[in-house]
Amino acid sequence: MEVELKSKFEHVNIELISSGGGVFEVTLDNNLIFSKKALERFPDEGEVEKLIRENLN
Repeated sequence: MEVELKSKFEHVNIELISSGGGVFEVTLDNNLIFSKKALERFPDEGEVEKLIRENLN
């Protein structure tokens, strides 16, 4: 996912940070835009990209 997002958002700093305990969170400008823990699921295909686009505007 990291490589795909980097290719689509060249001007955005994207970094995969390894974690434990099944944590999967996506932040943009220090704002949480997706949390597996909160939603109790992984993102659907294209969901993270859509959230980034929505939050960049």
